Amino acid sequence: MRIEPITCFRPDPHHVQDFAALPYDVFTNEEARRYVEDHPRTFLAIDRPETGFDEGQNPYAPEVYAHAQQVLRDRQLDQTLVRDEHPCYYLYEQTSGSHRQMGILGSIACDDYLDGTLRRHELTLPAKEADRVRHITTVRAQTGPVFVAYRDNMAINVILDAARAADPIYDFVSDDGVRQRVWRIAREVAVESLGVVFATIGEAYIADGHHRAAAAVRICQDRREQGKQNDPAEYFLAALFPASQLRILPYDRVVSEVGALTEQELIDGLAARGFACGEPSVQAVEPAQKGCFGLFAFGSWRLLRWEGETTEDPVANLDVSVLQNEVLDPLLGIRDPRTDERISFVGGAEVTELESLAGQGGIAVRMYPTSMDEVMSVADAGELMPPKSTWFDPKLLSGLAIRRIW
Repeated sequence: MRIEPITCFRPDPHHVQDFAALPYDVFTNEEARRYVEDHPRTFLAIDRPETGFDEGQNPYAPEVYAHAQQVLRDRQLDQTLVRDEHPCYYLYEQTSGSHRQMGILGSIACDDYLDGTLRRHELTLPAKEADRVRHITTVRAQTGPVFVAYRDNMAINVILDAARAADPIYDFVSDDGVRQRVWRIAREVAVESLGVVFATIGEAYIADGHHRAAAAVRICQDRREQGKQNDPAEYFLAALFPASQLRILPYDRVVSEVGALTEQELIDGLAARGFACGEPSVQAVEPAQKGCFGLFAFGSWRLLRWEGETTEDPVANLDVSVLQNEVLDPLLGIRDPRTDERISFVGGAEVTELESLAGQGGIAVRMYPTSMDEVMSVADAGELMPPKSTWFDPKLLSGLAIRRIW
């Protein structure tokens, strides 16, 4: 892989806590507006520029993207953002409770995406991809990092551990309770060593940010057609983490209503489809391994254990696929989870929230988390994950580095 250091705008340390924000796509419209109102300097005002207009504003109108450009310029003028002119990497560490993950902010060659070295597991939607293309081209910068995983590499770990010996440039707790620390890696020998070691990595995987990556590559291809050479758009902003350090939480399913289906009909149907059904309990069920599910239905929890056949297909063997193919479709009639309004997806939820969402007439399914090995196996096979298969936690912050591309 070709990983290059970056020059960027980044927050002044005094403003980083107010500026850096969670990714644009984890907020609903209402949540984004409320957050921007409460945090006037936030990066989210750039990433979700429609928050600067009245409700009902078309978020894809030219004036909306122009507003993002203006807010970015304002944050430079009021010195919320400072320019780091020297090419460097940034060590990015997140600590959430007992979990810690440590990666690198840098840039990845678009060619690594095009030739399959950087592998993906998610289908991109044309409208969302076009939105990010217009956003990047208007603000003339890559503003949110693509979240990338790579198989662990001892040499990279040694370099990063050495970088942590210095004082971080940022050390703060974000709104979601995660400690965020960033170190600047600018020594020439360390920068060169990281580039050399990353070049030995055979492949890497997009964990999150498929639309940002696809948009950056589209812009690169367009500029190539215009004859641009040695162009900064040949690379895109990324945060790269060892796969073993990443944490994936359950991405649970809630179905709002089950129609005329009775409890016994549901249990009988599950048994007929290959599930062993436990006894009902008032205690919430947390699945302890792959192939197990916690089912909340008709006011009780049950442990479901899949005892049906397995295949060599890495997608069909995912728990989310088993649930869709053996329960949601045949028993509840949810044939397309992307469009059926009865189903919702809840990432990182408490069991009490699932019970509340299901209510008396629906069901909730507590999932066992998809593993990073499963994600990589699907990507290696050139397949796509079903929708809402992974909930990575903690989420990376956007706005820690803003990479100008022209």
